[in-house]
Amino acid sequence: MKEFALIFRLNDIADFKPSPEQMQERMNWLASIAAQNKLVDKGNTLLPLPGSAKVVRADHVVTDGPYTEIKEFISGYIVLKAETIDEAVAISKENPIFKIGGSIEIREVLKRE
Repeated sequence: MKEFALIFRLNDIADFKPSPEQMQERMNWLASIAAQNKLVDKGNTLLPLPGSAKVVRADHVVTDGPYTEIKEFISGYIVLKAETIDEAVAISKENPIFKIGGSIEIREVLKRE
């Protein structure tokens, strides 16, 4: 089975303050993944602040980044197990983040062994 990082993004920092009902929805979604024994890492509480990123390149040039035109920010992540990226996408589609205009980036990750 492969592992996939689900990176949660929101368009507005105001969306980062969920109501108790929204928190319960998120917890229920996460619990459903854990119940299937597919949750590898539920993320952590250290999250990058929007607008706080810099990129240092090999030639020591420093730029705002990684993408200055993107105003969204990362609000969290999890790592889950799935057979394929399509399965990870299907699981992601059930996340309540879409109700508040968020998005989920899905990437396969290498297992550290």
